Amino acid sequence: MSRTLLVGGAAAALIVTAAPAGAAGPHPPLTAPPDKIVIELATVNGSGCREGTAEVAVAPDNTAFTVTYSDYLAQVGPGAPPTAFRKNCQLNLRVHVPSGFTYAIVQADYRGFAFLQPGAWGQERASYYFQGMPQTSQRTHQFNGPLNDNWQTSDKTEYADLVWAPCGEKRNFNINTELRVNAGTSNPQTATSFMAMDSTDASVSTLYHLAWQVCPAR
Repeated sequence: MSRTLLVGGAAAALIVTAAPAGAAGPHPPLTAPPDKIVIELATVNGSGCREGTAEVAVAPDNTAFTVTYSDYLAQVGPGAPPTAFRKNCQLNLRVHVPSGFTYAIVQADYRGFAFLQPGAWGQERASYYFQGMPQTSQRTHQFNGPLNDNWQTSDKTEYADLVWAPCGEKRNFNINTELRVNAGTSNPQTATSFMAMDSTDASVSTLYHLAWQVCPAR
């Protein structure tokens, strides 16, 4: 599946530990470039984001983009398939930014709803990497039952530790997310536990906050 977004929005970037060659120097971040950003959602794969159930939108001010899921739920319990305890989604983004700019993710906010029996637990996990580079960053958040409420997590990176997209290069960017539910000491034969990357009453978007810099002159 391939779609192109031509809107006043933003692009994805990487949360890792070392900056690639050609990134901008340690200058204060820009608010955002004024020109429109192009994002191609090249592929969407995974049991948590079947075709047509994940959407990407960009903020009008180029400072963030969102991903909204409509059928992303992991569960255990009566009637649940054996593989339903784990759901995942990989988004492959082809990002086009204005010439002379580079970007990085400073924070990723994930939200959803969880119903966990006493003794059960759920996990939300996310990782980020550029195509052709090793997967270098993974964040995991665990929730323990009993729980019957909305959940939210944030993956934050200090400005000094940001990794910027390589200036003058075009590499697809991948975001992998996963939801996992374990019955723990609860009884999955009689009790259901689940964790969803959406809410019970409306779709809830994950939000990726962006930083921008001007690329160094060649």
